[in-house]
Amino acid sequence: MSLAPELAGRLKRNADGLVCAVVVDHATSDVLMVAWMNDEALERTLTTRRGTYYSRSRQELWVKGETSGHVQHVREVRVDCDADTLLVRVDQTGPACHTGSRTCFDGGERLLLADEG
Repeated sequence: MSLAPELAGRLKRNADGLVCAVVVDHATSDVLMVAWMNDEALERTLTTRRGTYYSRSRQELWVKGETSGHVQHVREVRVDCDADTLLVRVDQTGPACHTGSRTCFDGGERLLLADEG
């Protein structure tokens, strides 16, 4: 199966043929992670409703939770106004981050605190 031509034609990919995917928790809207998708990863995600991404380091597709059990059931995928970013809303089972944190941003450095002007 291939990505629907009308959607494939709208997407703006980077030089490697990838689109940025911002993955958020469907219930809380917390940002869980950022990943990359090629057309095949997006098609599989839409077809199976399991978060499927493209690993730039391994240069292959990977299904979130395939080895860890921390799966993502995809509830919704949206394309942003420029068609260069996808918003993937998921029900996350277990931690989303490979470090074991709930999100990839839990232990991240804050560049600007929320209460600073």
